Amino acid sequence: MHRIGYLLSDDFQVLSLATQTVFEYANIVAEAPFYSIEFFSVAGGIVRSSLGLGIETRALNTPGLADTWMIVGVNKPLETPPSEAALAFVHQAGQQARRVAGICTGGFVLAQAGLLDGRRATTHWAYGAALRRLYPQISVEDDRIFIIDGNVWTSAGMTAGLDLALGMVEKDLGPEVARSVAHKLVMHQRRSGGQSQHSEMLTLAPKSDRIQNALNYARQNLHKPLSVEDLAEAVHLSPRQFTRVFTTETGQSPAKAIERLRLEAARVMIEQSRHSLDVVAKETGFRDRRHMREVFIRGFGVPPQAIRRDVRGVNI
Repeated sequence: MHRIGYLLSDDFQVLSLATQTVFEYANIVAEAPFYSIEFFSVAGGIVRSSLGLGIETRALNTPGLADTWMIVGVNKPLETPPSEAALAFVHQAGQQARRVAGICTGGFVLAQAGLLDGRRATTHWAYGAALRRLYPQISVEDDRIFIIDGNVWTSAGMTAGLDLALGMVEKDLGPEVARSVAHKLVMHQRRSGGQSQHSEMLTLAPKSDRIQNALNYARQNLHKPLSVEDLAEAVHLSPRQFTRVFTTETGQSPAKAIERLRLEAARVMIEQSRHSLDVVAKETGFRDRRHMREVFIRGFGVPPQAIRRDVRGVNI
């Protein structure tokens, strides 16, 4: 049995505890008690989340209490540093445990304990710059869902912890079990570690259902040319009216928004499939592989091949 220990401190972010559901459903899918879960804190007793939810915990004694340690983040990591006892324990766990993970801003605890020195790591996008500034010896990649570097795992903010936990399940029980768990949890997609933290649909954030429907139509038909006339017709507006409303609500022209949706879709395909770049370009609506490369360099600063190499490095 794999023992998962959650290290909590006062004001912890309660959403991090949702990751235990991934392990619970892995047991259900595997039809065996593969994972056991316990909560710990430095002194034991009740630890309260940032919302005031109290969780009963065991006192830390030895890293051998678990073979995987999940270090749970807090909402304000720069204002609520961990205790010296917690740092000493985490440092020891990093030397002895099978793996140690920093969920969301839990990466700051790993950094302070010295576990991220010389390693690649990520954290919540809002704190990436601070992590990089405070710990220049860490290679911070603040646009990644999660990163594995040796036995140390770090995740981006909030729901990215679910992806990290699924990544652990995949390592332990295989991709079929991980896919089944994701399906049972109604997760829209099982995101790879190398994927960007940000969704283009969220960034565009239109105010009306009509423009949202146009974006949904576009996302479902990226393999098509998708002219302004096509999008306007899909939501029963004239092309001129559609362009005006779309630009007002999203701050972008329809053409620019569609290009960014194509980029996001292509990036996901590159990260999560073995399709050739020619196939990716065709499926996401680029004229050809060369056109996709030009747009990638303009949008991401790197060609598609670099992203594929990077994500394979993250998920080894």
